[in-house]
Amino acid sequence: MKNNSVLKGVFFVALGATSYGMLATFVKMAYSENFTTAEVTTSQFVYGLLGLLIINSFQKFNNKEIAQKASKKNIVQLVLAGTSTGLTSLFYYLAVKYIPVSIGIVLLMQTVWMGVLLEMFLERKIPSKTKITAVFIVFLGTILATNLINSEVVLDWRGVVWGLLAAASFTTTMFTANRIATEISSAQRSLYMLTGGAIIVFFFSIFTQTTPFDFQIFMKWGIVLSLFGTIIPPMLLNAGFPLTGIGLGSIVSALELPVSVLMAYFLLNEQVVFAQWIGILLIILAIVLMNINFNKQK
Repeated sequence: MKNNSVLKGVFFVALGATSYGMLATFVKMAYSENFTTAEVTTSQFVYGLLGLLIINSFQKFNNKEIAQKASKKNIVQLVLAGTSTGLTSLFYYLAVKYIPVSIGIVLLMQTVWMGVLLEMFLERKIPSKTKITAVFIVFLGTILATNLINSEVVLDWRGVVWGLLAAASFTTTMFTANRIATEISSAQRSLYMLTGGAIIVFFFSIFTQTTPFDFQIFMKWGIVLSLFGTIIPPMLLNAGFPLTGIGLGSIVSALELPVSVLMAYFLLNEQVVFAQWIGILLIILAIVLMNINFNKQK
C-alpha cells in the first residue's frame, strides 16, 4: 500500500511539474499575437481565482465537518506570502519576452543555489559539502544550458535580470508556502495565496497597460494559462508532495526543466544545442544530489 501511495504521489508531482513546464511556451505564443504581459497575467489570475473558488465551494459542500476553516491570521499570512507568487509570474513572463523560453527556465532554476543561500542566512549554519557541490554543478550547468560558451550568443540583459528576479521570488514562495497554515486544506491555501498574487498582478496591470485592455485574451489564452499555471499544478503538487516526501518530490518536479525546453523546441522552434542539454542534465543532477542527501540526513 505504501509503494502505491508513493507511486501515486510521483504521478501527481510529475503532472504538476509538466504543467508548469508548458506555461512559458503558451505565454510566448500569446505574445506573438500582440497580447501584453498585463493582459496575460490578469487573465490567468482572474480565471485561476474563479477556478479555486469553485473547487473550495465544492470541497466545503462535500466535507462540512472535516474541512478546517482558515483563521484571519492564516488568511493574512497566506495573502502576504502569495504576493511572491504574483511577482514570480510577472518576472518570469517579462523574462521570456526578451530571451528564449529554454534560457528563461534555466534562469528560474537558479532557485537551487538561492534556496541554499537563503537557508544559510535563516538557519545560520554553513551548508553541507553536498549542497555546496550541487551549487557549483548548477553554475556549471547554467553556463552550458544558456550557451554562454558560444561567443556569438548575446542574451538581452533585461531578460536575464527578470529571469533572476523570478528565481529569487520563486525561492521566497517555496520557503513560505510550506511553512504557513499547513493545517488547512491545500485548496484554501492555494486560493488565499493566489489572492495575494492577484493583488500584485492587478496593480501591475493598472500602472503598465498603456493601450486599451484587449479582452480577447480571456477567450484565447486565459483559460489555458490559468489551468496550467494557477489551478492544476498547485493542486497536484500539494496532493503529491505529502505522499512522496520533499526529497523525492523535488527530484520529480525537476521534470519542469526538460519539458519546458522540449515545448519551446517543438512549438516555438527554439534552437537547443547539445551543450545546452548537457547543462540541463547537470542542473537536474544537482537537484537529485541535494535531495538524496536530504533523505539520508532524515
